[in-house]
Amino acid sequence: MSEITTVGVLGAGTMGNGIAHVFARSGFAVRLCEVEQRFLDRGLDTIRKNLAREVSKSKLTQDEMDAALTRIQGTLDRSALAGCDIIIEAATEKFDIKRQLFAELDTLMPAHVILASNTSSISITKLAAQTRRPGNVIGMHFFNPVPVMKLVEIIRGLATSQATYDTVKILSERLGKTPVEVNDAPGFVSNRVLMPLLNEAMFAVMEGVATPEAIDEVFKLGMAHPMGPLTLADFIGLDVCLDIMRVLEDGLGDPKYRPCPLLIRMVDAGWLGRKSGRGFYKYD
Repeated sequence: MSEITTVGVLGAGTMGNGIAHVFARSGFAVRLCEVEQRFLDRGLDTIRKNLAREVSKSKLTQDEMDAALTRIQGTLDRSALAGCDIIIEAATEKFDIKRQLFAELDTLMPAHVILASNTSSISITKLAAQTRRPGNVIGMHFFNPVPVMKLVEIIRGLATSQATYDTVKILSERLGKTPVEVNDAPGFVSNRVLMPLLNEAMFAVMEGVATPEAIDEVFKLGMAHPMGPLTLADFIGLDVCLDIMRVLEDGLGDPKYRPCPLLIRMVDAGWLGRKSGRGFYKYD
């Protein structure tokens, strides 16, 4: 694999802008691609605010912030990604959307370019099968908030080459992250273990076992979790939680991964958590 200097990030939402932020902060040229100008503007504005917060906390100098911002080029044209050495897809957690993107990226990008997905649950093997370069497809699952969280789950698809894995592992370390190797399976490690916990907390609310506040307090004080499972679910997004539970249920075929009916009703109501102003809690 050639040296990686230019990184394409597809999607400027919560995860995409965070990924662009850490690459630019670490000295890489970044091309951040979105489908609409308003989404791109919002992502770039978030990056500016988060870099400014790091300056205010003396984690960066103003000059370092300014340099990082100059490294990020926003675009609405996917063909502008063609000069990148790796593309990290950070689109919505829906297989059909990611499938189309990987097929398109495969036609746009030179054959040596790595195609990575920030998916938190979808099969890397299935995404790789949409391309003619399955050896160069890998999962690079960052955690929210990306500039703060140290972990990157690196997921090998069935055909992912050792060279691709080694390149992405070194790349993660250059960002100051800790890469952990995981093989492809529904939900990988993080969400296969976490989401059933959140889902079970939702069942406890639905069945009247305890209030969301009580359940979260048990986990904060009894298990030393920094936030309770229902606060965390609201933070992740209840729609995202539901999508991942459905991936687990479909992929593993075990009824223990059945999404809580309360979760389904809340998503149907548009109560998606912090981002919509209401989930298990209300937000300003």
